[in-house]
Amino acid sequence: MEFLSQHIEALIFVSPQAIALADIQSVLSDVFQAETPEAEIKAAIDQLQARYSAPEYAFEMIEIAGGYQFMTKGAYHNAVAVHLRQTTKKRLSQAALETLAIVAYKQPVSKSDLEAIRGVNCDYALQKLLEKELVVITGRSEGPGRPLLYATSEKFMDYLGIKTLDDLPKPKDFKEVENTIGEMPAADEPAMPEEGESAAE
Repeated sequence: MEFLSQHIEALIFVSPQAIALADIQSVLSDVFQAETPEAEIKAAIDQLQARYSAPEYAFEMIEIAGGYQFMTKGAYHNAVAVHLRQTTKKRLSQAALETLAIVAYKQPVSKSDLEAIRGVNCDYALQKLLEKELVVITGRSEGPGRPLLYATSEKFMDYLGIKTLDDLPKPKDFKEVENTIGEMPAADEPAMPEEGESAAE
């Protein structure tokens, strides 16, 4: 088991993004020239996850974006965030963030649909998102002109730390009462007057 664990550990370590169980199995079967049972791979992964959950390690092996990846533990996120802030050339602009949010919730979506929602041209924002590999082209629409369709990438899920797109906040979450500031007046209770105004007689 230890021999198998070391191979899996190496694969997850060198992978630039989360590596799926099926991909691990494919590589190991090719290396060993024999089918490696999925159950044995999963058992080895469980063993590795237990090992790296120990407090002496600053990182852990987690299941994310449909695969497995090494990531720093929460206690060290601040140090990592400072490092990334110092080394990142440029953060996403507000326009790029808005475009990315629309792609995430409407995907697959065409550029014309994006622009209809935002009300402005999205060429530059889309180009930046493609360069940063947060958005990918998934095909073409069957509509007139067959425009390109855009969707979020696995790297997008890595950045957000989510396993699937189902983990994204639901639109209704932004409208919950507990997410508002202050309290709404009851239907039969008049709202407090603004400063400088007098209450109705």
